[in-house]
Amino acid sequence: MEIPFVDVAWQHKIIEKSLAGRFEDIFSHSSFIGGEDVKIFEDNFARYLGSRFAIGVANGTDALFLSFRALGIKQGDEVITIPTTFVATASAIVHVGGTPVFVDIDPETRNFDISSLESRIGPNTKAIIPVHLYGEPADMDAILRIARAHDLKVVEDASQAHGAEYRGKKVGTFGDFGCFSFYPGKNLGAYGDAGMIVTDNEDLAAKVRRIRNHGGVGKYEHEVLGYNSRLDSLQAAVLDEKLKFLDEWNHMRVRIARMYDEGLRGIKEIAVFLSSADTSPVYHLYVIRIRSGDRRDFIRYMKDRGIATGIHYPEPVHLLPPFLDLGYKKGDFPAAEEYMRSIVSLPIFPGMTEEQAEYVIKAVKEYFAV
Repeated sequence: MEIPFVDVAWQHKIIEKSLAGRFEDIFSHSSFIGGEDVKIFEDNFARYLGSRFAIGVANGTDALFLSFRALGIKQGDEVITIPTTFVATASAIVHVGGTPVFVDIDPETRNFDISSLESRIGPNTKAIIPVHLYGEPADMDAILRIARAHDLKVVEDASQAHGAEYRGKKVGTFGDFGCFSFYPGKNLGAYGDAGMIVTDNEDLAAKVRRIRNHGGVGKYEHEVLGYNSRLDSLQAAVLDEKLKFLDEWNHMRVRIARMYDEGLRGIKEIAVFLSSADTSPVYHLYVIRIRSGDRRDFIRYMKDRGIATGIHYPEPVHLLPPFLDLGYKKGDFPAAEEYMRSIVSLPIFPGMTEEQAEYVIKAVKEYFAV
């Protein structure tokens, strides 16, 4: 049996007919940048999340970068995040002139070690970026409590968490900004790059709209120095059609995750991470930790049986070459470093069958001779 890591083609078959009509309309009106389809998707995505404003941008990295610009993050400012995230979380800080400050993770939650978070705040700290990693919400109550006590901004990196909830509220709607990526493999994925910024603050929304469009809201109206980071109509149409199925597709991911939870729980050589009672994760990724054994050998074993796997991510951000000048070294964040040496992502995607999930579970059990 061949099991891919993700199957985007399965989703396309569901929206193919309705999308063809929308594309034809866009082509007939030549409304490729901005236009009605972008506004429709922005409104529908805001409504889905329960946010007042949603502003489409070119990609998820720009969503973070433009949010920092709108908040006034600049040279010398520090922004706190985790080292186990994708590189874009930290690189967006650097691109506005800021300095990433990392906090070690709690091995159980795989997110901020809350007990260490406050100690990383200094006189130059301006913001915290909680990352809803793998579609598992961060502890927003604790993070917001610390942020408010120190008058810090909060920008949520929800790039892997479309539809995830913390205590019944969609992630991305807790902070000053919520940032989403619509990279094709995401829970809500485009047919190319696309991103979204959400906020309840009308002034911040207006700032982002100006910055994303060369510094103005109208043609040739340049009020501030801006950038070209606009969501195009074709991607907006794709995302709007897929949004109609997002909850259904997330539920499919949850069902597979529950099968993994149950089927892999008794294997002492691996760690399976169960979600908190406060969260409703959407399992963009299903990540296990190999406690003993050779990760490379395990990946080869799975590949030989037709099962695609992944590593998200091979190195913690603070040890990547672009960030070495920050002065971090091996051993600075031991929990994060140990965690990233031992993780493997198993396949999980909408359309994955129970038979496929059982095949993955069987292969894992056979490898560890359970």
